[in-house]
Amino acid sequence: MKAVARLTAEFDGERTVLRELASMAPLILFPRRSNRRGRSDALVHLVNSATAPLGGDDLVLTVRVRAGATLRLSGVAATLALPGPRGEPSSSAVRIEVERGGRLDYLPEPTVITARARHRALLTIDLEPGARVRAREVLVLGRAGEPPGLLETTQHVVRAGAPVLRQTLRIGDPALDASVAYLAGRRVLATELLLSDDAPSEPANGEWWSRTPLAAGGALVTALANDAVTAARDLASAHLGQAERDG
Repeated sequence: MKAVARLTAEFDGERTVLRELASMAPLILFPRRSNRRGRSDALVHLVNSATAPLGGDDLVLTVRVRAGATLRLSGVAATLALPGPRGEPSSSAVRIEVERGGRLDYLPEPTVITARARHRALLTIDLEPGARVRAREVLVLGRAGEPPGLLETTQHVVRAGAPVLRQTLRIGDPALDASVAYLAGRRVLATELLLSDDAPSEPANGEWWSRTPLAAGGALVTALANDAVTAARDLASAHLGQAERDG
């Protein structure tokens, strides 16, 4: 299955409006209205309307936030990456563009990499100066009692034409996944990109999380945990600076 979804948010001088909202099963976009920070921002839920991604699927989501617009794009349920009937791989790509003064919070629910799945995920973010992005990825390595399949996830961030981050992670090698230097046997790997001019500029860490400033601005938070709830709590601690205050 090949599916494409598109979303464009624009600020009309008073509020953020959705100029484009195009869905294709299994990528379904549901708009809501949010009233945060004293003005009307756009809130959209991303829902997988079918079991996806399944081996052989090719899913593409394009998100554009125009100058001054504020958009929150969040998931409503975990995504299951499942094997195809003939062992074929699946792929998903999220392409984000944010113009000057725009803000995007991209907060999907966890992705579970089930046994025998072969999935490739790509996140690309292109920002203009003054744009703000918070982007989260939570990976659960297999369902309860099963090993994960194979996953390759890539994050590529560019600001004003200059590279900010380019990294690729491969999961599914049992020897590497159990290594203390790699995933230390944890079942959940969570990352959060904080891309803004006022993102934390100092490194920080906790028992199983770290916050690393990026040379071109912004920060990358990484957390390892045995469950998604703990991973989300560690991401929040690093993002808000709670760990430093508690220490």
